[in-house]
Amino acid sequence: MKIVGLTGGIGSGKSTVAKIFESLGVPVYNSDKEAKNLMTSSLSLKNELVRLFGKKAFEHKKLNKNYISSKVFKNPDLLQRLNEIVHPAVKNHFLEWTTKQNSEYVIQETALIFENSSQDYYDVVILVTAPKKERIRRVMERDGVQEIKVLERMSHQLDDSDKIELSDFVVENLDLEYTHQQVYKIHNQLRSKST
Repeated sequence: MKIVGLTGGIGSGKSTVAKIFESLGVPVYNSDKEAKNLMTSSLSLKNELVRLFGKKAFEHKKLNKNYISSKVFKNPDLLQRLNEIVHPAVKNHFLEWTTKQNSEYVIQETALIFENSSQDYYDVVILVTAPKKERIRRVMERDGVQEIKVLERMSHQLDDSDKIELSDFVVENLDLEYTHQQVYKIHNQLRSKST
């Protein structure tokens, strides 16, 4: 079974592309969603987060995402420590998940493949791109935040130009019909390579 990494900058439309793959019967693991689940369901992770951020990390037994985000965006060291706690747990959970799948390939949707230098872990990496202005518009609309906040988040990610060179496939996600066509083409190539 091939392990495929699906990545892209904030607002590029990774989730849209992931849904198209899912509609083709491909199992997709959403790392962001699973990380949030693990941070509330795993007692050991919860304890480590409380040690790192204090009791405010959880409110009413729920992960206080806004509080944690406000802390890590101003402090790269804290962000790294958070990643050192969460990433290994997500990786182990993903590996366990793959053993339950029956498919020619599976996809792990994850934002920071290249930023974390983890591209060698995947058999194939698919990068989702979109023009910067469009990405900013999407995130502002989706999250109800100002442009400055989106640019702040983008500053933590590599430019698409750097990531394109490191990727096996690139999906330009601006026109939905064209996005579908690109995904079908990649899907067929991945299936033919695994037989």
